[in-house]
Amino acid sequence: MEGAGLRVYATCPQSKDVDAAEYADRIADVARWSEEADCHGILVYTDNGIVDPWLVSQRVIEATETLRPLVAVQPAYMSPYSVAKMVTSLGYLHGRAVDLNMLAGGFRNDLIALGDETPHDDRYKRTVEYTRIITGLLQGEAVTLAGQWYKVKNLRLTPPLAPELAPGLTISGSSEAGLAAAKEIGALAVRYPRPVEDEEREAGSPPPGGFGVRVGVIARGTAGDAWQVARERFPEDRRGEIKHQLAMKVSDSHWHRELSAHERGGEDDENPYWLGPFKYGQTFCPYLVGSHERVGAELARYVAAGFASFILDIPPDREELEHTGIAFERARAHAA
Repeated sequence: MEGAGLRVYATCPQSKDVDAAEYADRIADVARWSEEADCHGILVYTDNGIVDPWLVSQRVIEATETLRPLVAVQPAYMSPYSVAKMVTSLGYLHGRAVDLNMLAGGFRNDLIALGDETPHDDRYKRTVEYTRIITGLLQGEAVTLAGQWYKVKNLRLTPPLAPELAPGLTISGSSEAGLAAAKEIGALAVRYPRPVEDEEREAGSPPPGGFGVRVGVIARGTAGDAWQVARERFPEDRRGEIKHQLAMKVSDSHWHRELSAHERGGEDDENPYWLGPFKYGQTFCPYLVGSHERVGAELARYVAAGFASFILDIPPDREELEHTGIAFERARAHAA
């Protein structure tokens, strides 16, 4: 799926969704499917309710040759020195690079349980300090910082990280605070996309790291087949819808509120943008559903609007990634 300026990440399954006895094998399977589909990397989640993302990333590296784990990094869990040490240790042991998805928030109840009630915008400022220490260490600097949240003096990292293994950075760019943070640390600003017409109308100036989107794809030879798969996988769920509405009331997430304000969609085969799974509480991102050609054309419009990196939802099987790959081939053809 990579090429012609497009970069695609898959997403690793979460431990809460898979039996413990099967989870290690499931990580390896999804990682191999993603590599076979020419994904650049694979997002590895973190929160209070799932296993450690660094151990999951170790399993991804063991199962693949080149796929990069995109490790979600929560400042509330680890010191910036520990993050840099994990990156350089994986590079030293395996000769492999990882990318870092820098978090500023998380589930609000998770943060409260950890005693972290830092306001939304301040969390992004804290993540900027945190990231500067990590990147300075990984670049071989003696890092000194006397910030609001972190203080280090002449801190160095051993063993050093080989320059070719330097991680790429992503961060949520849906809010003004997130976008400002992306600009400061040179990260890819990832958004949960609005319908492409809205993105085309309101396309802003991208940060130096560019824009990316978090989106699911269900594509088949015909729109009818794609929508049949979509509605079987994500059936209407009134209890899930209520759960989603309750979560929105306590969330301070900019993207959560913004997406919730949009119509669900999915009633018109000509419009591939669908928020059903998000509004039913079944996943966190919008979906594009339709024929390979129609979804490919929609992806190409997002590329033209300034989004060249895509983070997909968790794939249910190898076949889904194969169909998604066809849609991205159509997108590259349209973009060309």
